[in-house]
Amino acid sequence: MNVNVEFDEIRPYHDEELPQIYEELIADPAFRQVVAAVIPGVPFDMIARKMRACKSKLEFQQAFCYDLLWKIAKDAANGLSLDHTALKDKKAAYTYISNHRDIILDSGFLSILLIDQGLDTVEIAIGDNLLIYPWIKKLVRVNKSFIVQRGLPMRQMLESSARMSRYMHYTIAQKKQSIWIAQREGRAKDSNDLTQDSILKMLAIGGEGDIVDRLMEMNIAPLAISYEYDPCDFLKAWEFQLKRDMPDYKKTTADDLRSMQIGLFGFKGSVHFQTGACINDELERMDRSLPKPELFSRISAMIDRRIHSNYRIYPNNYVACDLLEGNENFSCHYTGDDKQRFLAYLEQQLARIEIPDKDMDFLREKILLMYANPLKNYLAATNS
Repeated sequence: MNVNVEFDEIRPYHDEELPQIYEELIADPAFRQVVAAVIPGVPFDMIARKMRACKSKLEFQQAFCYDLLWKIAKDAANGLSLDHTALKDKKAAYTYISNHRDIILDSGFLSILLIDQGLDTVEIAIGDNLLIYPWIKKLVRVNKSFIVQRGLPMRQMLESSARMSRYMHYTIAQKKQSIWIAQREGRAKDSNDLTQDSILKMLAIGGEGDIVDRLMEMNIAPLAISYEYDPCDFLKAWEFQLKRDMPDYKKTTADDLRSMQIGLFGFKGSVHFQTGACINDELERMDRSLPKPELFSRISAMIDRRIHSNYRIYPNNYVACDLLEGNENFSCHYTGDDKQRFLAYLEQQLARIEIPDKDMDFLREKILLMYANPLKNYLAATNS
């Protein structure tokens, strides 16, 4: 089997393909317009020359993405950190399975934090529903992304999942390249982060041996991502009410673009990435005779525990939980100033929601849930 041909439709570009893709991007008026907005004041000819000088995907990331992402972190966050100490072999290729907070920044921030620790960046699983313009699809594949095909008929979806699984096994085993993938399709709008069994079923299609052997080949490392503030919290609450009031409601392309923009540039407070230990030790002890549904369910729950127990909990989370429950059980974890600051933030975000028949109690509860759920899951994981 020629792996390059099989994976051509979904894989990142090979480095030798980059010169042609650069020229296609440079000639694209929409790409030029976005670059002018993101990198203002720099002549496009200078940016084009810098692109052409990048001989590999990693060089492109270091030349463009690294500085841009650190600028976003400095402008829109109060600190960005990674604790990677749980992984003993830092040079091994891992499949980072994480909760999902931001469409672009979860994998982007992880990569720049890995670079700062002298490690390689990750290949990124990205849904094709986000690739709404040709230049976006090209750019993400330059940026070490591989494409998750969605919205296919059932038979084609099964074939697509099998190909993606084979590609991910090939990437870990042959390319020795780490991967980032979210624990579920799309973000958990209420921050109740739970691994979908379907992700593990997809990973277990490729490889050799039984289900446990195939998952062990992937060197799964659960990764907890903790944002002090979610800049898209009001958009998610907005969507909750629209879906409640209009069962047929569907987000538009413009909605997705707005969510990406606010997620990128909105204020996040402190952002922390905490890697858990590779799950192979626990997989080794799994009862392989269990029925497949129960086996996948147990492995998902184990990944969830490792993600939940590695959350960084902020005063916001404690305040939100007390406000939601109508008590002060966690008041020892925050000050009066912390509470007032979060209440002011909550009102500010609620004021940004522009919707007919605005249900303030419902919207407030939804935003509070987004901040309370990580704490509830953390306590359940660390007290069990």
